[in-house]
Amino acid sequence: MTKSIPTREVISYRISAALTEFGVESEIRPDDTWDQIDVDSLDLAELAQIIDDEFGVELRHLDIQAVQTVGQAVDLIAARAG
Repeated sequence: MTKSIPTREVISYRISAALTEFGVESEIRPDDTWDQIDVDSLDLAELAQIIDDEFGVELRHLDIQAVQTVGQAVDLIAARAG
């Protein structure tokens, strides 16, 4: 059985849900930077694990460092999932 490719909306929803679980209380927008929503490197490492588990997309440390906003994360994951 092949895995379906997640849509950008599904990816965005899952990232938002994870960030809310990490304690982000504000509305999460694509142009939010990690600093603006108080997401630290440990949160990003956990987010990378969630993305790998749920979508089969591996994000390495350098990938995470290069991504500065929520929208860039969605773009990267969507590109690699497809």
